[in-house]
Amino acid sequence: MNLKSLIREVPDFPKPGINFYDITTLLKDAAGLRAVIDDLGQAYHGKGIEIVAGIEARGFIFAPAVAYALNAGFVPVRKPKKLPSITERVEYELEYGTDILEIHKDAIEPGQKVLIVDDVLATGGTAKAVAQLIERLGGNIVGLSFVLELDFLNGRAKLPGHNITSLLHY
Repeated sequence: MNLKSLIREVPDFPKPGINFYDITTLLKDAAGLRAVIDDLGQAYHGKGIEIVAGIEARGFIFAPAVAYALNAGFVPVRKPKKLPSITERVEYELEYGTDILEIHKDAIEPGQKVLIVDDVLATGGTAKAVAQLIERLGGNIVGLSFVLELDFLNGRAKLPGHNITSLLHY
């Protein structure tokens, strides 16, 4: 299946010079959505994944379905003050400023095998921050899986030593 044909390219969004890859057109296509869910977890079948961590917000679309396919649990990684119990947090650099992500302190047990899932790997800052949170809790990151990767931003460079799979490359 040609998944790229299901992704709408929106020029000059959110600002001039940016080409936005809109996955909502892929999500509404039943066969495309099924292919993405199947393919995101494909490389991790038989690897003993116990937890799939999904990054707010679009990672929440894919991660629970991948967790189901891998017979694993799902853990959300959220923006600040969205989780009701005690959290671990990380502040990380953005292009212009910083952001914060949080995870429940009891979300990952030491030694658990974790797969991180999100929609896009761009600069790698968010994925690196999530990896740091999981490692602080003692999780063993088996891999990171993305629907698409913006190769020209070289986000992989921020994730040395990690197994990264991306279904589509731009």
